[in-house]
Amino acid sequence: METASTPTHCPYCALQCGMALSPLPAGGVEVSERADFPVNRGALCGKGRTAPEVLSSAVRLTSPLVREGGTLVPASWEEALDRVAAGLASVRAAHGADALGVFGGGGLTNEKAYSLGKFARVVLGTSQIDYNGRFCMSSAAAAGTRAFGLDRGLPFPLEDIPRTGCVILVGSNLAETMPPALRYFAELRENGGTLIVVDPRRTRTAEQADLHLAPRPGTDLALALGLLHLVVAEGRTDEAYIAERTAGWEEARAAAMAHWPEYVERITGVSVPQLREAVRLFREPEAAMVLTARGPEQQSKGTDTVGAWINLCLATGRAGRPLSGYGCLTGQGNGQGGREHGQKADQLPGYRKLTDPEARRHVAGVWGVDPDSLPGPGRSAYELLDALGTDIRALLLMGSNPVVSAPRAAHVEERLRSLGLLVVCDVVLSETAALADVVLPVTQWAEETGTTTSLEGRVLLRRRALPPPAGIRSDLEVLHGLAGRLGVEKGFPTDPEEVFEELRRASAGGPADYSGISYRRLAEEQGVFWPCPAEGPAAAGTPRLFLDRFATEDGRARFAPVTHRPLAEEPDAEYPLLLTTGRVVAQYQSGAQTRRVAELNAAAPGPFVELHPRLAARLGAADGDPVAVVSRRGRAVAPARVTATIRPDTVFMPFHWPGEGRANTLTNPALDPTSRMPEFKACAVRVETVRAETALP
Repeated sequence: METASTPTHCPYCALQCGMALSPLPAGGVEVSERADFPVNRGALCGKGRTAPEVLSSAVRLTSPLVREGGTLVPASWEEALDRVAAGLASVRAAHGADALGVFGGGGLTNEKAYSLGKFARVVLGTSQIDYNGRFCMSSAAAAGTRAFGLDRGLPFPLEDIPRTGCVILVGSNLAETMPPALRYFAELRENGGTLIVVDPRRTRTAEQADLHLAPRPGTDLALALGLLHLVVAEGRTDEAYIAERTAGWEEARAAAMAHWPEYVERITGVSVPQLREAVRLFREPEAAMVLTARGPEQQSKGTDTVGAWINLCLATGRAGRPLSGYGCLTGQGNGQGGREHGQKADQLPGYRKLTDPEARRHVAGVWGVDPDSLPGPGRSAYELLDALGTDIRALLLMGSNPVVSAPRAAHVEERLRSLGLLVVCDVVLSETAALADVVLPVTQWAEETGTTTSLEGRVLLRRRALPPPAGIRSDLEVLHGLAGRLGVEKGFPTDPEEVFEELRRASAGGPADYSGISYRRLAEEQGVFWPCPAEGPAAAGTPRLFLDRFATEDGRARFAPVTHRPLAEEPDAEYPLLLTTGRVVAQYQSGAQTRRVAELNAAAPGPFVELHPRLAARLGAADGDPVAVVSRRGRAVAPARVTATIRPDTVFMPFHWPGEGRANTLTNPALDPTSRMPEFKACAVRVETVRAETALP
């Protein structure tokens, strides 16, 4: 054991709550509060409190596995790595570098994400790399970059939320997804501010709101445009701000004026009086914010939808000013850092564009390679998964479980099975790892040091608190071992601090500049906000962005001239309802880790289908009865949960479970044209009673 008590951070969501780990006499560690960390101030949800349970050798992988005769059997590390390297080299020789795919995760540390992107481009020479963060924050990232010239989930710290006048929270149930953050919104209301929640379900978060708007799934774009229409019609725009700090207002205003309140009411189901009340609550205080999450973002028009909410902020002067602005509530633990340092199909470290010649020159110089040797942009996440077994013959997958988490999941599972070589690095034998030809057991959060970047853009140091079990290696060691076997002897160190020092140089001068951040600073401070160049006024970090200018060439924010359009798949006579998906408090993402914790399973043992009482009555389904939800892509079966907190035209399923209750069997992979985000949040379905197999008329 390396210290009596180790200050570190939770392995789950993007709050990255502070916690301390202390050794137990019988082995392992226990979690205690860290009241000194300003984000959670000691508070932890059940997932954080029970996180050490997954460290147990009883629930995790402890030896490499290789497939022999259809069965995964233990193997030595040398045998496993030799097999992987030989397989990758063979596929590349026969089919070219782009027949090799790499799929990462938003839970990987910055060091791992950076090394994985470098490995794909330098060692494998493939353009085919993306990660599961494409399924989470990509639409908000695209919209933020388009509007402000820069994407950082929150351009201000969470501590600003209680001090603003009004928050519109769009498509987030943070009472269940990141419970310690709810205190900020409770404090907002205690301070006299107001909370507006936009969600088709009356969630635990919506129960806390001063105003709950329950639009039909997939109509958030129309809702935002309707609010902007009223802002203009009621003379509530900030004309001086618009003239001084924005561009593109005339086109955006014209688009919004085509969405008059009664028209928006017909589309969304939100009444005109509620629309007017939302505008009043948002516009009356001096400062206000709009925060979005997966609800408006996981749509085939997610970038435009977020853009419309940003337009509302810009038109009212609520961006780039103290205690005001637009922000995205990033989901995964390192969802922010994961998209900044090169594991995304179109990016290089420092949030540089892969198509920018100067960015290629700078990063290639750090890597010691010819800029022309770096491949161009590859496929986005779903497109990469869809190409498995055809264009892509081998896949190295690290920190993701697409068998459960990808849209049209049965198809993705089929594609994974069709591969000539599937290699999975994971902590547990996830549903995806169970399909692999080689499984490599890797270290976890408490067994390794590394950095993450929270939803605030705060870079944090997770510290190693105990050694991993015998037979476990880190992801960095895996990449080092594979690189050497594939002929690249240098450039892939196993020490995370050494990797971070290179990351600092690679990010220097880029939009996400980490060059002024060091492990020493992170150990001494409570994290450092990027951009943090090594010199200049921002060298201390930048908690609040855009106060002087936006990150565009002329310093002005850009309005987006967007209009409402339907879902990629609207209900019809055969599929008359809408399915929306989400999370529950006791499980996390694909559930690969949380489903192995007894306390969490007791709280949330399996999937369910939320039905409005009127829909349940039409079906003849009682609470707890098994029902089938059917889409054009498949069928999922789970117990009914009858509740008046959901719209009668909508059903809800959580997506944490595999098997017959897998919600993502149903979801639609229709992609946003800009972000390439799949439309997880709404698809056409019908509901059937399993008992009699009677379809809803």
